[in-house]
Amino acid sequence: MAPVKILVVDDDPAIRNLIHRFLSQQGYQVESGVDGQTGMELFEQLNPDLVVLDVNLPDTTGYKLCQEMQRRTGVFVLMLTSRTDEADKMKGFAEGADDYITKPFSLVEIGARVAAILKRKRIVTPAEQQTLTFGKLLIDPVRREVILASQIVALTALEFDLLYCLASKPGRVWRRSELLHEVWDYEYVGADRVVDVHIGQIRRKIEPDTTQISMIQTVRGVGYKFEPTT
Repeated sequence: MAPVKILVVDDDPAIRNLIHRFLSQQGYQVESGVDGQTGMELFEQLNPDLVVLDVNLPDTTGYKLCQEMQRRTGVFVLMLTSRTDEADKMKGFAEGADDYITKPFSLVEIGARVAAILKRKRIVTPAEQQTLTFGKLLIDPVRREVILASQIVALTALEFDLLYCLASKPGRVWRRSELLHEVWDYEYVGADRVVDVHIGQIRRKIEPDTTQISMIQTVRGVGYKFEPTT
């Protein structure tokens, strides 16, 4: 089996080299870049399974790079930052990050986070490869595309996974903890907030008309459910 490919993008040579060396010792195929331009060039060459991405880069931000990379392949992204403010973490998740780790961190923590992310599944099984259609909304799990009124909706990889999870079982009420287990496969500190941020992002993208009843409905005190409009 081919080794998992990981790209590390961080302008701090000490951190970049430390992570590169550690992940290589874990059996991953690792490449690393110092800035956004180098990171994108290596991304095109390597087609990585996961990117470890610093938020602050000399020529761009990790948020922008995360968006660009996920537009191309839906790659898993673990973001690194020295910021501890919750708003910054929520921004990272909203831009498509799968996880978010603050500096300083231990190599054991990096290894655990990487392993946990890679356990998640973004490729649906053949039995699940059915396109879901609800009026003008179409969700295609094979192409990983969402189309609304004949227009492609730009969802992040996590947003797609979350929407497909909800829409695949219309009417089912999902607790936030269940969605975290199903989509993220492990829990975050402050996990409920992470789910809420992603739900809010999806709603803004697939429900531009705020006068209409929401397809993703909040079940007070429990979580969310998907109720297709007629």
